[in-house]
Amino acid sequence: MTHSPYLLFHQTPAQLRRVAARGGRASARNRRQKMRAASAPPPSAVAPTEPHAETVAQAIATLDAQFPWLRGAQ
Repeated sequence: MTHSPYLLFHQTPAQLRRVAARGGRASARNRRQKMRAASAPPPSAVAPTEPHAETVAQAIATLDAQFPWLRGAQ
């Protein structure tokens, strides 16, 4: 058995070099992106928003007003 990777991929050496170069560029791009994200200041804290104050009973009343034919259908 031959240990040549060219037989496995059915590609020329030039094609394999091109594929490897793409992978190297992508790897370097991803590493740079991670370094930028790690060195960036953390996002500022966003003020918490108030939760919706509607109760279940109010929601049921609103639905009953909109759809009277479904009132009491549970």
